[in-house]
Amino acid sequence: MSAQPIPFGKSAHGLRDSQTLSSSSSVQLPRTLARPEFIEVSPVAIAAAAPELVNVPLDYIRRRLRSEAPQMMAGLSSLAPSHVPSSLPKSHLPPSLSIPLRAPPSRATPTYPTHVLAVSSSKSSHDTQAIMVPVHSLVLAAQCARLPELRTPNTAVSHTLHLPVIPMSVPSPAAFTVLRSFMYDHRLDGVLKALFPVPPSFLANLSHSAVRATMSSGPALHQLSLYLCEASGHNLQTLTTYTAHVKDLWQDMVVLGLFDSELWDTLDLAWDIVLGAMNLAVVMRQ
Repeated sequence: MSAQPIPFGKSAHGLRDSQTLSSSSSVQLPRTLARPEFIEVSPVAIAAAAPELVNVPLDYIRRRLRSEAPQMMAGLSSLAPSHVPSSLPKSHLPPSLSIPLRAPPSRATPTYPTHVLAVSSSKSSHDTQAIMVPVHSLVLAAQCARLPELRTPNTAVSHTLHLPVIPMSVPSPAAFTVLRSFMYDHRLDGVLKALFPVPPSFLANLSHSAVRATMSSGPALHQLSLYLCEASGHNLQTLTTYTAHVKDLWQDMVVLGLFDSELWDTLDLAWDIVLGAMNLAVVMRQ
């Protein structure tokens, strides 16, 4: 089965509460990033990925996936890197990839991936490449409400995996790789680190409760924004790039239908931090 590339509908979930950062700045940014209306994942998608889980409660499936993340990560690490190209021309994608297996670096018994996603940009017609991203179909089916079903192939595991290649388009392939990692390990610190510099002391053992507490603390937010502003050298162009990283992640989350509350709160925190850093940089330039 080949999934159709998914375009990003800009009119469906636009920016809101747009504001100018400073009277001396022409940068227009929304105060918040809109959350789309919640949609639950499809039972049909779950059944396609794992027929044995039909009628199993979704909460149980998600808890099981979290507990089995080490095995799945071991399966991803078992793929011979020499046979998983980082990217391929999206106009010449093979129907499948044959990937030799190697011993995983961890002691976990590997659970091997089921597909390779060929992820390209839906925003740029000039982007001719698709990045190749191995995945377990159930991981996506259990967390992404807007993806088409990915039917898990019935293939015997030997010394080589034969994985179907599925084309998919999102606003930002780079942001998708961040989300792919989160869907496996659910590490909020990994999400923030991928967006912009954050104090290591803040990232240590970062939890959802710490994210929410920081969002309600003006002094804590100011310190994080000040750190980012100083890390950027008070450079508005650099901060604008960090802002784009957050916006790209938001757009991909909307496209995929990723409604994880921990992830959305972390996105909101990242947006508050980068907006504060840009405000500080504008003031310091005056």
